[in-house]
Amino acid sequence: MGIEDANTDVEVDSLPAPDEEAQSEKPPVRFGWLVGVMIRCMLNIWGVIMFLRLSWLTSQAGIVLMWLIILMSTVITTITALSVSAIATNGRVVSGGTYFMISRSLGPEIGAPIGLVFSFANALACALNTVGFAEVDFDSVIVDDINDVRIVGVVTITILLFITLGGMEWEASAQMVFFAALMLSFSNYLVGTFLPMPKEKQALGIFNYQGDILVANLTPDWRGPEGNFFRTFAVFFPAATGILSGVNICGDLRDPTSAIPKGTLLAIFFTTLSYLGIALTSAACTVRDASGNITDFIGNNTEGCIGLGCRYGWNFTECIKSQSCGYGLANNINLSGFYYFITVGVFGASLSSALGFLVSAPKIFQCLCKDKIYPYIFFFAKGYGKNDEPLRAYVLCFIIAVAFIVIAELNTIAALISNFFLCSYGLINFSCFHASITNSPGWRPAFKYYSKWTSLFGATISFLLMFLFTWWAALVTFSIIIFLFGYVQYNKPQVNWGSSVQAGTYNMALSYSVSLTGVEDHVKNFRPQCLVLTGPPNKRPALVDFVGSFTKHISLMICGDILTDRKNRAENATDWLVKWLNQRKVRSFYTPFISDSLRVGVQYLLQASGLGKLKPNTLVMGFKANWRESSPESIEDYINTIYDTFDSNYCLCILRMMEGLDVLDQFDFEANDVSDQGSSDQVQTVFQTNQGKKNIDVYWIADDGGLTLLVPYLLTRRKKWGRCKVRVFIVGDEENMEDRKNEMLALLKRFRLDFNDVTVMTDSENRPHAKSLNRFVESVAPFRLHDEQQDGVGLQELRQTYPWKISDKEFEAFKPKSERKVRLNEIIRKNSQHAALVLVNLPVPQSDCPSVLYMAWLDTLTSGLHCPVVLIRGNQQNVLTFYCQ
Repeated sequence: MGIEDANTDVEVDSLPAPDEEAQSEKPPVRFGWLVGVMIRCMLNIWGVIMFLRLSWLTSQAGIVLMWLIILMSTVITTITALSVSAIATNGRVVSGGTYFMISRSLGPEIGAPIGLVFSFANALACALNTVGFAEVDFDSVIVDDINDVRIVGVVTITILLFITLGGMEWEASAQMVFFAALMLSFSNYLVGTFLPMPKEKQALGIFNYQGDILVANLTPDWRGPEGNFFRTFAVFFPAATGILSGVNICGDLRDPTSAIPKGTLLAIFFTTLSYLGIALTSAACTVRDASGNITDFIGNNTEGCIGLGCRYGWNFTECIKSQSCGYGLANNINLSGFYYFITVGVFGASLSSALGFLVSAPKIFQCLCKDKIYPYIFFFAKGYGKNDEPLRAYVLCFIIAVAFIVIAELNTIAALISNFFLCSYGLINFSCFHASITNSPGWRPAFKYYSKWTSLFGATISFLLMFLFTWWAALVTFSIIIFLFGYVQYNKPQVNWGSSVQAGTYNMALSYSVSLTGVEDHVKNFRPQCLVLTGPPNKRPALVDFVGSFTKHISLMICGDILTDRKNRAENATDWLVKWLNQRKVRSFYTPFISDSLRVGVQYLLQASGLGKLKPNTLVMGFKANWRESSPESIEDYINTIYDTFDSNYCLCILRMMEGLDVLDQFDFEANDVSDQGSSDQVQTVFQTNQGKKNIDVYWIADDGGLTLLVPYLLTRRKKWGRCKVRVFIVGDEENMEDRKNEMLALLKRFRLDFNDVTVMTDSENRPHAKSLNRFVESVAPFRLHDEQQDGVGLQELRQTYPWKISDKEFEAFKPKSERKVRLNEIIRKNSQHAALVLVNLPVPQSDCPSVLYMAWLDTLTSGLHCPVVLIRGNQQNVLTFYCQ
């Protein structure tokens, strides 16, 4: 059998049997742009405001300003629709609507708060539209006006809940019925404007199209304390908040990237025409004030008559003067061919909007719950059926809606709802602008008819209108958003959605890094930017915590890991080591580097690490506590690394932890094996604990530029080290020591360092105790050559065999320096046994000094203490200044 035949057999075998295919579950329902987006958006935009408030608004603002308000609302919604279309066509859109788009564009910090408040706003909007339906006059009373609204509202929302629980097919069918009712109502309205008006209609102020009525209603007639342009705008604008209805069910669309732009923009176009048409036709046929009393007909007798109705034989003077007119454009009109068709339209507008919001809120909330941004809400993420229906979220939305229907005091909440929608519109526009301006290669929307500047304009206008409409509601909205934002920012969810914020952060970092390259260094801006030879950071947590204590939020920190054996390294070691640093809240980069030896790897890192001015100037490494057991080559590499550091003009810090610490804090190669991920657990070190009122002791031997004083100062700025007192010990010859002390006090004062405790320690005349000196001699005895006891031939052979050992001549030549190190250790142990940290000037290595002898000096200087010791040396460059320029 050939390859082609084999593949064919596999494909045939994998096909389901005819019976199985017949019994298989039907695919989920998916809607196109017409039913799924355009009709749904039109139904939500055509709310009760169109039937119950539009004529009153037109009377207040006049036709011209009313058209301006409608067109301004259209501009905002159109710009938002263009931004939505751009975002929706920049990749696959799943369920979650507005929340999904904002969160994937601006990240979870902004998306999660908006998703929560927007889903809550949709639930409240559902309650509002249900109450609007319940407030329709049914010419019957059950209990009283308020309780009737509650009873009818709860029954209505319960019926709508059962429709949604039946699935998207039932909901779509119900929406089509409501759409048909609205179309019937519109037709009835338009026909009614052309029919001859009987006297009953004329008593209500309704006439046929009249030029003088149209001219009279062109200009505004503000009434009442809230009669102004922005208040009228605020009342009308909720009528435009339905453009996201199609977006909110994007998971149920057949092709969201095509359906959302087409359906949303067409819905805005047709609803805008309808609003403009109704405002114009109603104002062209109806006078502002009418009594509704048929006895006010006066024919041609217009003596003492006030108002435009006088021209048509009606005297509404009495109610106009007393401001008690109950009909007319400014009050209540019934411009229709058949009265009950208007009621059908009100029913269709209110119930379709309520049903749309009842579907939208759970869809958004379900997506938010699935992302696990906020705790205790994952219960509502579960979906049921072929359409993954959020049945639990439906019930939650129903409970919220019922609660506010029963309260029946929604005027205050209505202002918050408008602000929630405006805030969402503003953030959608800002998402589009931000994604465009970051120039991310991943921003490639298929919809091209948008502009980043129009999106920015839309965002600005949306946020501005929030305050112009209801300033206190805008403050409440932003307060809620900021609180929820702070929660997400503090918890830092482990999600990566490739947001434009990440792209913007990259652009800013790149721009600032490049701009820094043209800035000359200045001592006032010196920061200890540290390259830390941690190996795998989780193996030396004390070294990581020490450097992180004085670099966090201040300067650069790079954890360098020199790999001498890559075979034993896990494939994802870099990722989880970075994760380990993030969990430890250490702000550091991690840089693994492959090299044959420690010294060569460090040489490359000293030259290549960093970027521009963000380049290390200080090398930090651990103390090689196991130097006695190490190979001569390993010791030589360690000491040569110190040489290379000074040759590269770097400062140097060597940290030695207290006796008995885990061997992995030593500086050895064996700790570089990170094949065992079990060691990634967080271990607390002394640098993470509160130090209380202990001392930080600085032993000043030589001026290194000030780094020895700067590091303890930076440590005391941390909360855990803030109560520590820094003591400075000046160690040297007895001559002029008092002058040196005064100079140090004056220097600390001018440097504005609060180190008032300066002590002089002399070591010139005092030799170390014999016991301490003997201990030093014994420590280096295994490394002594004892070449004076050999003859010429044996001596030459001995030196060639053990070139790294200490000859007797070298031992005697460096004996004074060795004694000074032993004596200094005695001083340190005497004064700093209970210190929190000790810093000592690092002795500068000499080229003629044997490596093992220099290691013995470092070991002697730092031994016998119960606290961390830092051997520190600047590069002679000033890091402190008392000048202001």
